[in-house]
Order: sequence, then structure tokens, then C-alpha cells
Amino acid sequence: MKFLYPLLVFLPVSIIGSLMGLSAPLLFACSSLAIIPLAGIMGKSTDVISCFCGQKIGGLLNATFGNATELIIAFVAMKAGMFDVVKASLAGSVIGNILLVLGMSMLCGGVKYKTQTFNRNSINITSSMLLLAVLGLSIPAIFTHTMPERVLTTSFEGLSIIVALLMLLVYIMQFVFCFVTHRYLYEETITTDDEEKPSMTLPFAIGLLVASTICIAILSEIFVGTIEPMAEKAGLSTAFVGIILVPIIGNAAEHSSAVIMAIKNKMNAAVEIALGSSLQIILFVIPVLVLLSLCFTPMSIVFTPFELVALAASVLIANRVAADGESNWLEGLQLVVAYVIIGAAFFFV
Repeated sequence: MKFLYPLLVFLPVSIIGSLMGLSAPLLFACSSLAIIPLAGIMGKSTDVISCFCGQKIGGLLNATFGNATELIIAFVAMKAGMFDVVKASLAGSVIGNILLVLGMSMLCGGVKYKTQTFNRNSINITSSMLLLAVLGLSIPAIFTHTMPERVLTTSFEGLSIIVALLMLLVYIMQFVFCFVTHRYLYEETITTDDEEKPSMTLPFAIGLLVASTICIAILSEIFVGTIEPMAEKAGLSTAFVGIILVPIIGNAAEHSSAVIMAIKNKMNAAVEIALGSSLQIILFVIPVLVLLSLCFTPMSIVFTPFELVALAASVLIANRVAADGESNWLEGLQLVVAYVIIGAAFFFV
């Protein structure tokens, strides 16, 4: 993670550039490069705080703050009324975590080790939860395309709110499952991934978390404001920027952590990072954003057909790969190629 810290120089550059009226493409690049190490610092400080709080509270903290960067960026974009970019970036985060992150982890780890194993029980539970989550995302879209317009005007927002609340309920109940009723299924994960001691004191970690959150919030205002002008000047569609570029920027630190874990033969941690992060986005980040949007302009949980197909295909692939509890470099390559194909399709949208 330390190799990302030099990118912090782009934090003051982005702020000064924004005040001086720097061009949108340059501001987009500078703010993107600044967000990457800040997201890593936020994740690292959360991990340290979790070590001091114990397993149950630590797991809750990791799950809550694991995608804080995406939540902040999406909230700023939502407040600006950029709903298409918000939904594209969230769908892109899920697709990227499942195909790109998991694929690169399996590919890099598989080059070093012939076969790598992970906790099949816990990963299969996460994979099945992803299937349920994608079903929840699909229902509002199917409802939109099949119901008469008269019904949509009276029932559409209510359906989105109900789905969001039910997803949050499932999100909360999974902690009861993991840490209370079926804790034994996750014993392997606990003993493997909690070996490292805290690298900083608790007050310092809390200070870092607060400071990095504030900095990301400031940078997100700059970053979101440059998306549409940058896309227009670069000749890119907002769909491509939302589904590919924004998720890669927000998840870069987490992506590198998963790959490093796989190279260290800690495949269990790598798979949990990839699939667990995807699950959290669908069950926590998206519902929270829908509920927060009620304070501004209500946002629906309706994704485009192509986004839904890509999401469903990614989750089905994840279920297939996780079924045997083993991975190799060829499976990783297949996932990465699938991600590139989807990215190429969105590039030509």
C-alpha cells in the first residue's frame, strides 16, 4: 500500500487547480490520482480500528467503511442529479470486483501457485447472497418495462424504497448469521486473516480515518464536477466513465490489496475482498443512497438492461468459480477477459 502514498501530492494540486480553473480533463486526472491513496488510507485505518474493537464490531466496521469511497462519490454525484452516472458506477463496482479484481487475484496468484484454495462454505454463502441481491435489483427494472405508465407514476418510487429496505434487512441479518448462529462456517476466515498486529495506535487510526474521509469528500466534489466535461472533451460516453473509470478509481487500493493477498497465497482473503465488497455495494451502498435521495430528488433502483445482464452474468460466473473452493490462473484469465469484453461494449455505447 505504501507505493500509493506518493500520489498524495495530487491532493493539493487538485484543490489549487480547482480554484485556478484548471481544465476538466486535468482536474479529473489529478483528483482521481489523489482519491486512490486516500481510499487506501481509509481502508488501512479501518482495519486497524477493527483490530482494537474485537471480531464482531471489527467485522461491522470493515463492512460499513469498506466501500466508503464509492458511497461518498456516489452521494456527491446523486446530489448533483447525475443518477445515470451513480447507477453506472455502482454496477461497475460490482462487475469490476467480481471479474477484474477476482480475476487478477486468481491470475497473479495462479502464476505463482499451481492451485489455490479458499473457504468454500463462506464463499458459497456470499455467492448465493449475490444472486438474491441481483434479483432484488432486477425486479424494479422488470416492473418498469412491463407495467403501464399509469401504474409507474403511482407505484414506482414506493417499490424502490421497499426493495432498498429489504436489502438493508438482509445486510443486517447476515451479521447475525456470520457472528452468532453460523460462526463455525467462518472459522477458517477468522484464523487466516487476523494474524497481523495493528501497525498504528487507535487514536492515530481514528484521526487518519476522519482526515481521509474529509479529504475524499472535498475531492469528490471536484471529481464529480469534471466527469461530464471530461467525457465530452475526451469523446467518451458517460456510461463508460461511470461503469469503468469511476469504479476503478474508487476501488484501486482495494484491488491492489486483493491481488497482493493472492500473491501471498491468502486466496481466502482475496476472494472475500472481491465478493464481499460487491455484496456490500448491492445490499448496503445502493439502499442507503436510495433512502438518502428522498432528502433531495428520489433515485430509483432501475438499471439499464445491459447493466443488469452484465451484473447477472458476473454473479453467475462468481457462483461457478467459487463452487469448488479452488482457483487457478486460467480461471483468473477468463474472468479478466470477460471484464474486458464488457468494458469494450460500454466503450462503444
